[in-house]
Amino acid sequence: MKKLSLIGFLGLSLFAFSQNIKPTEERKNDEKALLVKTDHSELDAKKKAAEEKAKLPKPYDPKADAEKDIQNLIAKAKKEKKNIMIQAGGNWCIWCLRFNQFVQITPELKSIVDKNYEYYHLNYSPDNKNEKVFAAYGNPGEKFGYPVFIILDKNGKMIHVQQSDVLEEGKGYSLEKVKEFFNKWIPNKS
Repeated sequence: MKKLSLIGFLGLSLFAFSQNIKPTEERKNDEKALLVKTDHSELDAKKKAAEEKAKLPKPYDPKADAEKDIQNLIAKAKKEKKNIMIQAGGNWCIWCLRFNQFVQITPELKSIVDKNYEYYHLNYSPDNKNEKVFAAYGNPGEKFGYPVFIILDKNGKMIHVQQSDVLEEGKGYSLEKVKEFFNKWIPNKS
């Protein structure tokens, strides 16, 4: 009886084991097919983002002297009684480029900005991290990511830091949220 039970157990085990085994070549093909599908969709997404990025204007200048530029904007803002809007980020950042483009092609937003702000694109990239300038404003990019907005009054005093994700809508920005943000920090002209 023990021999019969052992033979039965071995027979069932062999049968069960054979059901889960695929030939090595078939397993490799299944693994490759799965990898190709995953890589293909990721590559498509990266390709679309790269194409979009290539078409958008590049407002950040890694060679700019940000300290000097901001001091010049402060002098200009005092004369014109405007605040200063610093959009910190880089040409590598698709959301930074999208925001810049959104403001430039939306007449309502461009009008608010042109009337009330001196606007500056503060570069953060491997070429120039502008560490001294960012440190003066508490390194908001480290906390919020990019783009991040630093609003200065006409005297150069920081009055607000705004993260950008709250202004987003889908793959872009919300007109109402951005308009509300810009209008909230309009300088008091009195």
